[in-house]
Amino acid sequence: MRKSNKSYTGIDCFRMIAALLIIAIHTSPLGTYSELGDFILTRVIARAAVPFFFMTSGFFLISRYSYKSDKPVAFVKKTAQIYGAAIVLYIPINLYNGYFKTENLLPNLIKDIVFDGTLYHLWYLPASLVGGVTVWYLVRRMGFHRAFTVSAALYLIGLFGDSYYGVTEKVPVISGFYALWFQVSDYTRNGVFFAPVFFLLGGWIADCKTSPKQTTAWTLSALMMMLMLAEGLILHHFQVQRHDSMYFFLPPCMYFLFQALLYYRGKRHVWLRDVSLLVYIIHPMMIVVIRFAAKALHMQTLLVENSVVHFLAVVVTSVSFSVAAAVYWNRFGSGKKKKQTGIHRAYIEINLDNLTHNVKVLCKAMPPKCELMAVVKADAYGHGMYEIAAHLNKIGVRAFAAATVDEGIALRGYGIRGEILILGYTPPERAWELCKYDLSQTLVDYGYACTLNAQGHRVKVHIKLDTGMHRLGFGVALDGGTGKEMQNLISVFSKKNLAINGIYTHLCAADSLDEADVLFTRLQITRFYKVINRLKKQGIHIPKTHIQSSYGLMNYPELKCSYVRAGISLYGVLSTSNAQTKLRLDLKPVLSLKAHVVLIRKVKQGDSVGYGRDFVADRDSRIAILSIGYADGFPRILSGRGQDVLINGQQAPIVGRICMDQLAVDITELSNVSVGMTATLIGRDGDREITAPAVAGQAESITNELLSRMGKRVAVTNLGNISKFS
Repeated sequence: MRKSNKSYTGIDCFRMIAALLIIAIHTSPLGTYSELGDFILTRVIARAAVPFFFMTSGFFLISRYSYKSDKPVAFVKKTAQIYGAAIVLYIPINLYNGYFKTENLLPNLIKDIVFDGTLYHLWYLPASLVGGVTVWYLVRRMGFHRAFTVSAALYLIGLFGDSYYGVTEKVPVISGFYALWFQVSDYTRNGVFFAPVFFLLGGWIADCKTSPKQTTAWTLSALMMMLMLAEGLILHHFQVQRHDSMYFFLPPCMYFLFQALLYYRGKRHVWLRDVSLLVYIIHPMMIVVIRFAAKALHMQTLLVENSVVHFLAVVVTSVSFSVAAAVYWNRFGSGKKKKQTGIHRAYIEINLDNLTHNVKVLCKAMPPKCELMAVVKADAYGHGMYEIAAHLNKIGVRAFAAATVDEGIALRGYGIRGEILILGYTPPERAWELCKYDLSQTLVDYGYACTLNAQGHRVKVHIKLDTGMHRLGFGVALDGGTGKEMQNLISVFSKKNLAINGIYTHLCAADSLDEADVLFTRLQITRFYKVINRLKKQGIHIPKTHIQSSYGLMNYPELKCSYVRAGISLYGVLSTSNAQTKLRLDLKPVLSLKAHVVLIRKVKQGDSVGYGRDFVADRDSRIAILSIGYADGFPRILSGRGQDVLINGQQAPIVGRICMDQLAVDITELSNVSVGMTATLIGRDGDREITAPAVAGQAESITNELLSRMGKRVAVTNLGNISKFS
């Protein structure tokens, strides 16, 4: 995707163009002057309008990286509400048209509500509901490529019931199928056959790591439009079309058009989104109003029979009404409530550009053919598992490590693809979940391997070797690989329900360059490869190997394995401020921790602040209260230790005890501090920076612990955009 922090202005603006094209479809602006010209405008060019709206919805909804079902539920709820309101709005017109006097009203009403819409233009809304939910489900179950195959097949079926129906109606078996379908829906232009492919294309573009250049996208879009025009004219000439919404060249035309529109970035125009939706819903009502007005004023010749004037009259009235309604709603409806959202009492700010940078740096430092395995356990070290993992997956990372099976399931729920290794223990009874969610489980010892195998589910596994840490793993390396443990290890490779995809160990002192620690690490490495060699001599195929974590890479970069399990380094920091490593990598911190100044108090000399009266002012002071405390992950032990925060790039010392939900800082020496300002507890503000390792050191801890204990109630926001790293 394009690298920009700006919003999708091109999409917002084209919404309005698409809405006007839909008005054109229903008013035939060139009908009075040229039948051919009107066909080209309304039956070919304007056919881009509805697919564009589908793709826009798909762009923001149909993504592998959506959080579980939150987005589709919200989409269904909102669309259903709009559809319900539109149905009610057009009841008077349906009464006037005698709709409710038709035979077999109930089955026809059900058919119209589900597929055709209760008025001719309302078919789009049920199509959005059916198509959006269908594609979201397909993508979640199958992935994009298989979902696209299904959606494309549905589109082809719909195509031969639409623009190419004149071909299929001559084939008895196929025409019989369409005859049955047309009893269910009047057209194949609906949420089953028409909408899915465009929803999917929108989501595909959202997840795409590469895209054509702007000029290329416009050129290809224009070329596809010309081919679609030729297609439409040929079909129209031979009178093949039953309807004319679907063309072979429509999907590629829309794909490149949407790509081109994404290059226009700038200020968000939400009002265009609202107005275009209202124009779409209200314009048939305005057509009726214009016709009644023309009849009452005896101006049918001008306002109705002149197609251009009729079109312009409907546009002006529809847009005017929609703008007025949108202004009213934003002022007196939901607008005021929306203005209150988006401000967090305390929040983590993650810089996704820095994350991408760190991935590039780590990959460059790794040996050839070695792959990055991103460790995202403990909520991605407190950075937000969803935000981190989704971004990494988008930029090309295809291997992840989590601590628990529930973390692995959550990653799949976020739409993460590729290898997900569970580093810790999973109860064997949950083997079916490991299989269902395609997770790889660490074998913690031989007994566990046997129990897991006995569950009867084919599970992907990585074998862990205990080379000296004495935590998890087979102890085969400790006896030189010659005893019973070695035989047990060999036998694991023959377990029918264990698919062994990896073998690894963990270097417990790789972060130290002390001579004794280096010797011990070298011993661990020797033990690991000794076992690997013994397995090779037994004729066993060696799966992917991994031995390096962050410090393993930076202090032992010469090791050649299949994976590097990057944890703390991925987030741009080291465990301590004084960490010494052989490789000095240019890593950039991903996380900043911030809160707001919620209150400023004047404290007289001799007055105390906070629990236990630990701080007593030695002068008349100004104290700012920040909306963050130890329940948000900021350690209480930092109380009274001279720890600073940054406000307007100036240092403000923490005073008194850090509370569960607030803390106090002395701003007596600071200028221009007011309520609502942002305080930085970790991160950069102006020329000054407070690093996570420095804060962790003050708290007598390490960066890993400090970051991973960030409270769940601290919101996560992100900066930066997606850029492919390889």
